[in-house]
Amino acid sequence: AVDAIAGDLSVRDLGEKKVIWRLRDWGISRQRYWGTPIPMVHCAACGAVPVPDEQLPVVLPEHLVPDGSGNPLNKHPEFLNCPCPQCGKPARRETDTMDTFVDSSWYFFRYGAPGANAMVDRRADYWMPVDQYIGGIEHAILHLLYSRFWTKVMRDLGLTKVSEPFANLLTQGMVLNHIFFRKGEKGGISYYPPAEVDMSRDEHGRVASVTAVADGRPVEYGGIGTMSKSRKNGVDPQTLIEQYGADTARLFMMFAAPPEQALEWSDTGVAGAYRFLRRLWVYAAEQQHAIRAAGEVDPTALDEPLRAARRDIHEALRQALFDFGRHQFNTVVSGGMKMLNALARTDADGAAADAVRREGLSLLLRLLSPIVPHIAHTLWRNLGYGDDILNAGWPKPDDAALARSLVTLVVQVNGKLRGQIDVPVDADRAAIEQAAQAEPNVQRFVEGRPVRKIVVVPGKLVNVVC
Repeated sequence: AVDAIAGDLSVRDLGEKKVIWRLRDWGISRQRYWGTPIPMVHCAACGAVPVPDEQLPVVLPEHLVPDGSGNPLNKHPEFLNCPCPQCGKPARRETDTMDTFVDSSWYFFRYGAPGANAMVDRRADYWMPVDQYIGGIEHAILHLLYSRFWTKVMRDLGLTKVSEPFANLLTQGMVLNHIFFRKGEKGGISYYPPAEVDMSRDEHGRVASVTAVADGRPVEYGGIGTMSKSRKNGVDPQTLIEQYGADTARLFMMFAAPPEQALEWSDTGVAGAYRFLRRLWVYAAEQQHAIRAAGEVDPTALDEPLRAARRDIHEALRQALFDFGRHQFNTVVSGGMKMLNALARTDADGAAADAVRREGLSLLLRLLSPIVPHIAHTLWRNLGYGDDILNAGWPKPDDAALARSLVTLVVQVNGKLRGQIDVPVDADRAAIEQAAQAEPNVQRFVEGRPVRKIVVVPGKLVNVVC
C-alpha cells in the first residue's frame, strides 16, 4: 500500500518515496580509566592524531588507584605524556576509555580461539556462531545490535567469515517478589525486606495486614514487583544455599516458571523443591545396595505392573527430552517428578524389579544432572554407575519399553461416556465389541434395548448405539 501511494504521488508530481535514516553517531567514550583505551594523541600543533599501528595496542597502567577526584589517568604522567606521532613534539594521550560494549561485542570469538596472539584466528570460524544466546530483553536491543555490528565489521576486515554472531536468542523473564514499604512524615519511603515483616492473609488468600517485625507497626504492601536492591525485596543466594543447598535453589528457579516468563519468588516453592530432592535422596539410599547388585533389564521377565512402571518412566523421559529442546525446563523437572513417582510404584522384590529401578534411576539422574548437578553426581557415584556422571551419555528412551501390550478405550452408549475397557493392542474388532458389551456400566445402560450397531474408532473409543 505504501509503495502504491508513493507511486501515485510521484506520477502526479506531488511527492516521492524517500528513506530517512534515524541512525546517530555512537558516542563510545567514557570518563573512567578501566576499559579499552582510545588510541588517540592530542597535539597542540597537529590536533588529534591516531596512534600508529606499530605502537598498538595502547596499554593502561596496571597499578592505578583512584582517589575519587576525577580520572586517575590524568594524574599518571608516564601514561599521559607522550610525543606526537606526527611531529614529535610533547603531546597528551586521550584519557577517556571506550564503552564496555566495545569489549563485550566480540569477546565470544575468543572462546573459539583461546591462546591466540591475534584478535582471533581461524578456529573461531569453526566454532562460531554461538548456538544459544541467553540474556535479558534489554540485550535484544542493545548488546545484540552492537555484537551484530561488530561481527560484520570483523567480517569486512577479513578477520572472520561469520556474518551473524548468534544462532538463537532466549530472553529470560524477571524475578519478582513482594514489596513492603512505609512512608515517612516528610514523604520519604523506607522499604522492608520480606524477612522483616509479618504478613497475614484473609480467607480468600489476599493480603490482609502487614506489620514490621521490629516494632509491630503497620507496613504498606506494594504488591509483586521486580527484585531490586532499592526495594530491598531481593533474596540473598548465600543464605538460600546455606539453608537448602545450591541444587534446591537451581531446581526451584527452573521449576517455578518457563524461562522466558516472570518468576514469582516463593519460599514455600523453595521448600517444595527441597522436599523433592530429599525424597530422591532417601529413595536412592534405600535402593543403593540392590541397585549396585542389579543387572540389565530383561523385558521378558517383567510382569504387567513392572512393564507399566517402566513404560511410564520412558514416556516421561521422552517428553522431558523434548521439553529440554524447547527450553521448557519447568516441565523437564515435572517429568523428573513423574519418573520418581513411577519408580516408587515398583515396590516388588526380585531381580526384575531391581533392574527396572537401576535403569530408571540412571535415566532420572542423567536427565536432572544439568539442573541439580551436585546431588546427581553424588548419587551417580553412590549407586555404582560410575565415578563421574559427566562421562555418562545423555539419556535416551527405549522404544521397546514404550510399546504397550494393552490399550485403553472409552466406551459410549449413544454417544455418552459410560465406561472404559483395556484390550490387547492387537485385538480384532469382534474382541473389542465383545469387551465393550461386557463392561458392567455399559450393560446397565443397554439393558432391555436391542443394539443396532457398534462403532469402533481404533485406539480411541467404542460407541454402542441402541
